[in-house]
Amino acid sequence: MSMTRSGRRYRAQVPRRRHPETTPRAGREVDRQIIALAVPAFLSLVAEPLFLLADAAIIGHLGTTELAGLGIASVVLRLVVGLCVFLAYATTAAVARQLGAGRRAAALQQGVDGLWLAVVVGAATTVAGLLVTQQVVALFGSGNEVADAASTYLRVAWFGVTPMLLVLAATGVLRGLADTRTPLVVAVAANVVNVVLNVVLVYGLDLGVAGSALGTDLAQLGAAVALVAVVVRLARREGAALRPHADGVRRSARAGGPLLVRTLSLQACLVAMTWCAAGMGATATATHQVATTVWSFLAYALDAVAIAAQTITGTALGAGDAALTREATDRMVRIGLVSGVVTGVLLALTAPVLGPLFTDDPEVVRLLAKVLLVAAVFQPVAGVVFVLDGVLIGAGDGRYLAAVGALVTAGFVPCAVLLASQVSGSTGLVWLWVVFGVVFIGGRAVVLVLRARTDRWMVLGTERH
Repeated sequence: MSMTRSGRRYRAQVPRRRHPETTPRAGREVDRQIIALAVPAFLSLVAEPLFLLADAAIIGHLGTTELAGLGIASVVLRLVVGLCVFLAYATTAAVARQLGAGRRAAALQQGVDGLWLAVVVGAATTVAGLLVTQQVVALFGSGNEVADAASTYLRVAWFGVTPMLLVLAATGVLRGLADTRTPLVVAVAANVVNVVLNVVLVYGLDLGVAGSALGTDLAQLGAAVALVAVVVRLARREGAALRPHADGVRRSARAGGPLLVRTLSLQACLVAMTWCAAGMGATATATHQVATTVWSFLAYALDAVAIAAQTITGTALGAGDAALTREATDRMVRIGLVSGVVTGVLLALTAPVLGPLFTDDPEVVRLLAKVLLVAAVFQPVAGVVFVLDGVLIGAGDGRYLAAVGALVTAGFVPCAVLLASQVSGSTGLVWLWVVFGVVFIGGRAVVLVLRARTDRWMVLGTERH
């Protein structure tokens, strides 16, 4: 194994013999670490969507027009914040790698620079959002009243984007430090505050949809202040500077760029799927919406293991331990597979009874049961995909993820569009989900497994270029 302890990167040649530290006892320790990181991460991931769910519950009592406006605004905000998830992922990997090398001060310095990048991206997004709000809302083709409600919500909500992105970046720092509990506590507290503020502003002060957006902004601001305060306290304790370092901010941006491309590719596939479903009729569209909601919820459970994988992989590589990296990866893949089997079985068993929870339409209920059975079949594969995605993100292998993400998208979108042009109605939607499982999930599984079987992604040390 070629090693350099001077801080430069070096590639690993994984030893064939078992590393002394990767004994069964050490393996069980890795399992405990995975669980300790994954459980709070899962609860935190589930808590985040409750911001918009609380808004929907409160605004829904104002009227259908206001609720429809929130629906449009929510789509826009989820897309923007979803594309910026690289702020959390890239920061987690960078901080964990430095921490693994025993450079805690450098880890926190990288985390501080990640926070500054979030401020820059958030400020630019807010300005751009305010300038194009009306044009973006017009793309949805809604009526004037709905468009006005959506525009009103967005114009206020844009001011909360920077706090949202700071929450992402600060969460990434803490995950890199193997702390997933603090983000969970802050997320739960912020959701409680969000509900209280929305009720007061929407009904008490009669501010309508603008009050709901303002309440969410203030709750996100509080969450950002709380998490940033934790990072700042840790940075000061280690002597890390709080001012931005141009090199560190650029390093965070370079690491995040490929992850942004990866996320864009994934979003393109999901948007294409929704577009195809919309062309199959109202029943198919409604069924697809519910099925996507259920799939997304289950994805939180699988993504929690992926978040643990980011931290553990980055730390092991930073410590220069190739054997532990391989051992941990194998164990996390097994956990991901088992998690996927469990969620798949649960989904298959509950598929016939989930429909009535969402709708009274018997056609949607019947079609949803079929679609969810298809989704259940691919849950085990998705479990492996999520974990390996997290492993490679933790390893800083963003360029590969960006390249194969674009490749899978280039394969899935034409297949989905071709299918939609040939088959419609309920049968078409079932086959659309089959194509989603085979081409999208299956394609990602192939490219990720092939990468994980090599040593190319296992660059050891504190830097990865």
